[in-house]
Amino acid sequence: MKLTFLGAAGEVTGSQHLLETDHRRVLLDCGLFQGHRAESYAKNRRFHCNPKNLDAAILSHAHIDHCGNLPGLHKAGFRGPVFCTRATADVASIMLLDSARIQQEDARYLRTHLAPGHPPAEPLYDERDVRRISREFVPLDYGEWHELAPDFRLRFSDAGHILGSAITEIDVEDGGETKRVVFTGDLGRRNLPLLRDPQTVEGCDVLICESTYGNRVHPPPEDIRSELLRIITDAANNGGRVIIPAFSLGRTQHVIYSLNELTEAKLLPEIPVFVDSPLALRLTDVYRDHVGDMDQDATRLLKLDDDLFGFPMLTYLRTPQESASLNRRKGPFVVIAASGMCENGRVRHHLKHGVADARNTIVIIGFQAQHTLGRRLVERQPYVKIFDREYPLRAKVEILNGLSAHADVEDFKWWFERLSASGGAGRAFLVHGEPDAARGLAELIRDYCNEEPVVPALYASAEF
Repeated sequence: MKLTFLGAAGEVTGSQHLLETDHRRVLLDCGLFQGHRAESYAKNRRFHCNPKNLDAAILSHAHIDHCGNLPGLHKAGFRGPVFCTRATADVASIMLLDSARIQQEDARYLRTHLAPGHPPAEPLYDERDVRRISREFVPLDYGEWHELAPDFRLRFSDAGHILGSAITEIDVEDGGETKRVVFTGDLGRRNLPLLRDPQTVEGCDVLICESTYGNRVHPPPEDIRSELLRIITDAANNGGRVIIPAFSLGRTQHVIYSLNELTEAKLLPEIPVFVDSPLALRLTDVYRDHVGDMDQDATRLLKLDDDLFGFPMLTYLRTPQESASLNRRKGPFVVIAASGMCENGRVRHHLKHGVADARNTIVIIGFQAQHTLGRRLVERQPYVKIFDREYPLRAKVEILNGLSAHADVEDFKWWFERLSASGGAGRAFLVHGEPDAARGLAELIRDYCNEEPVVPALYASAEF
């Protein structure tokens, strides 16, 4: 058996890992790499797994850095099934269509704004490619072993990261011996709103584990409401904008859910709140269709309030024209817009019009990978480049990790203790984390593994 790490190795983007045996070639995730535009485009266009020879793909969840290049994989010749949970199949189809549309919108904008001689901006794939790969999704239920071939079976357990996210357990026969491989995808946190806690799994021979926050402890999730209230109240008093870059899936719903609670408690100032993402209502429908995948509190509240993601001062924007008009609006307001790392989508336009005003506040609520605009904002660099133009960063930058959907040190410790109780991990490979975080997690889990945990380099392979 051989594992090759084709993305999210030594970095936090572009999840993609190739599992090979004598008879099977299976790709675990196929995410978009996010970073410098030219570098990202080059990485995302080229596959190192020979898509035509893959037997199948397994999708852990529907965030773009895990599923976003599946249409490109199909365009490059892949014709196998994509196994995922039912909620992930529904969400990924929506997210990928949005990704294709964003790429087309950005390409049109850049063609008229890039400097002469700049390489052309073309989408990686279009909506036809998305529809073709979506037809290959094979939805599977949580908690059941699925026999996919005489030598290959898998089971999904709830990862607690976003709606539909899964930990994948694989039993695969290779050389007359059956081995168990576990891929965490992105492991979630305990006690987050809306989501169930991550489930634990039995011991395994090989573990591929994310490590995004492997060396940090998050603030308690309940602190996010008081922090949002403080920031929005200040903006209302100062006449400034609050710009919240957020992934359209998961993080946006959590923020709206928190603001809805503040509104119900009559604490939130009367300040307009805009969700600038055409995904919002469609994703809310998906949440409603998969109430069984949410935690008990959300399930109970949905029975009492059929609109957990709406309140009087909230408006969902749909068209590019509505989005553009927001940047001409006077007075204080809040805008929540994709993408979460500020590399794509409408949020870049809001940042372009807002970063230079000291009255404004940018609220970062998720991990920002190296070389992204979001990371440069977190670092509070004096100037930030948006659409190939430098803007002074005068706006305040607030960093709130209370809603991070990734496991932290305490969550990892809890999860690995339970893994250890049923046999632990034979060999562990730590991916989807920057070097310091991965090394920190390696130190934390050393006693739960039979061998020293490995932080693989990009394109490195391991045989066992």
